[in-house]
Amino acid sequence: MDQVKGVTISDVARAAGVSKAAVSRFLSGRFELVSAQNRAEIEAAIARLDYRPNRLARALKRGRTRLIGFVVANATNPYSVEVMRSAEEACRAEGYSMMLCNSGDNPDTERDILETLAAYSVEGIILHATSVRRSGRGVRPPDPVYTVLLDRFLPDSAHDFVGLDNADATTQATRHLIANGFRDLAFFSEPVAGVSTREERSSVFLTVAAATAGVRGQLIEALLDDEPRLDAAVAAFLADRSPATGPQAIIAGSGITTLRVVRALDRLGIAMGAGVGFVGFDELEWSPLVSGGITTIAQPTDVIGATVVAHLLSRIGGDATPRRKTVFRGRLIERASSRPS
Repeated sequence: MDQVKGVTISDVARAAGVSKAAVSRFLSGRFELVSAQNRAEIEAAIARLDYRPNRLARALKRGRTRLIGFVVANATNPYSVEVMRSAEEACRAEGYSMMLCNSGDNPDTERDILETLAAYSVEGIILHATSVRRSGRGVRPPDPVYTVLLDRFLPDSAHDFVGLDNADATTQATRHLIANGFRDLAFFSEPVAGVSTREERSSVFLTVAAATAGVRGQLIEALLDDEPRLDAAVAAFLADRSPATGPQAIIAGSGITTLRVVRALDRLGIAMGAGVGFVGFDELEWSPLVSGGITTIAQPTDVIGATVVAHLLSRIGGDATPRRKTVFRGRLIERASSRPS
């Protein structure tokens, strides 16, 4: 149990004039086994030598690190930030520390992170998987580390899953726009294939729109980092206006998509509400402040973060029940962007 800077338990024991075993008991909190005089000598030696125990080495010796890895595809995603905050609070409340890792939506980086976390003997992993799945190179969490998937399924996965009821949330958003008189609807999303969240939301949108007489629904996939192409896609949808179809509206399929499409509308000089209806996924901090307010589907990120930790800790504790899929209902918050003009 050497200290990182080179000071060891043996050094502390020599400086305090006590046995190495006495120092070990002191550091483990077994104070009843160490005399008051020895405790005082050990405390003074630790302060004098600036000894800092290698807690990871001590934890590994006991077989428990109490470390949880949280791997996110994009650490700038507002959804991920909110869930991380809640998950970290839940971990801390249970005496665990959380290691945050950002894959940058790169499957190779994700694979390296998962291997590194396993090497650090984390007791569990929360995985918000990348959106890129390469043929024959699908990332799998390392065995035997307990893992819970967040927001996105992995094909043929046997791990627990926690996320949003995407079918219900998308139905809420689509029916809300239809009820407010919008008849020409577009669902904007990042590339859909292979990402369960995007596949579910876009599929349900198209189904609900197709089931309503007089409503046209179309899926528009966009690369959000390519502003000219995104602007062109938004402009093309708005230019394809048909008097027979009716008022137009956009649903943005994620928090990041909401931000980027709102910026595109601003660059094009299109006002939400008056020019085009709009509903965005995820309640963002600035949603009430833009153009009289943006209608959103708010996810219960506090509950999602706490639940993903609870599921993980139950598995760590020995729960061997069948795989669980836990989804929560989103809440539509109506503002000016989706009201009839």
